[in-house]
Amino acid sequence: MALVRTPDQRLIAATARAFLEGEAGSRPRRRTLEAGEGFDAELWRRVTAELGWAAAAIPEAHDGGGLGWADLAVLMEETGRELAQVPFFTTAGLCAPLILEAASPDQAARWLPRLAAGARAAACLTGPAGRPAPDGIAVTLAPDGDGWRLDGHANYVAFGHVADLLVVAATGPGGGVSLAVVEVPMPCLQVERVASLDETRPYSIVRFDGVRLDRSQVLGEPGGAEPALRRGLAIAAAMLAAEQVGVAEKVLEIARDYVVQRVQFGRPVGAFQAVKHRMADMALWVETARSAAAYAAQACDDPDADLAAASAIARIHCTRALERCAADAIQLHGGIGFTWEHDAHLYFKRARSSATLLGDVAHHQDAVAALIGLTSTESVPA
Repeated sequence: MALVRTPDQRLIAATARAFLEGEAGSRPRRRTLEAGEGFDAELWRRVTAELGWAAAAIPEAHDGGGLGWADLAVLMEETGRELAQVPFFTTAGLCAPLILEAASPDQAARWLPRLAAGARAAACLTGPAGRPAPDGIAVTLAPDGDGWRLDGHANYVAFGHVADLLVVAATGPGGGVSLAVVEVPMPCLQVERVASLDETRPYSIVRFDGVRLDRSQVLGEPGGAEPALRRGLAIAAAMLAAEQVGVAEKVLEIARDYVVQRVQFGRPVGAFQAVKHRMADMALWVETARSAAAYAAQACDDPDADLAAASAIARIHCTRALERCAADAIQLHGGIGFTWEHDAHLYFKRARSSATLLGDVAHHQDAVAALIGLTSTESVPA
């Protein structure tokens, strides 16, 4: 695989960056945070209705742009740079691949055009313990007359409070895993936004108390969705890794701009060797993370690639890179880095919340260990 972007991808990145720096930069971000909604409705309208980003990786047969996942990863990286307060990852990078992998042709024709047109989507994948799906599913699916019934609750549902559609992972019948699409609002469905560390990516608890579904809302064969779920989550992990690279790159730029401007003892602090070393380490983390994320994104489009391994490795390295860069940026800013007025803390909080979304580093290390044949008594190489 070639990890260098194509001319089209470079154009996508430049266009998206120019747009987002004006429409989702620090000032618009602060306005949205102060409004308390956790969601920029006007930005979402523009990136979907005007720019068509949510449709990018959806097939043309379903009113999408027909681009690849590697192209979508470019947009994920750019939205990550500005902590864009829109459900772009949850809609285009998480729910879209789950539907694409699990749905029948008729179901894909029903749901994917809605995502392409700008419907906001969120994924209900895990329960209160926070274990990644399929292990952490806390919703059940059971037959109910000529349809189905959902019971239970899902925690840590990113942008659940503004979702038009929910993609729900449930257990049953027969202990298997099912995926279903639920429209919001719906009787017996309750969505409660909860306080969380990352104000730019709000979370909700979604409760299902006998939510009735018709057969067409259960994707594919009931109880047989686990392979589709795993592949869809692998694609989503690659998209999240790309977003993490964008966040880390912006953190590096913010820190760089500060250390060349801040003067101490008559010199810019960036001239001191200790600061230079830390900045160099941050740059190395960003570039190596970019390579890992790029490989995983291209593996999504390559049927012969080991997507499960590529996406797990990308998540391990990109999570570590972002956490390291975000923490170092706080330190390099000194006292101002801890204040609400500076954006450094927002990037640090995104680093922490992204670290556990779709599984933490330990989860992905276990996945890699299983893929390379290590037993539970063996250790993963450093």
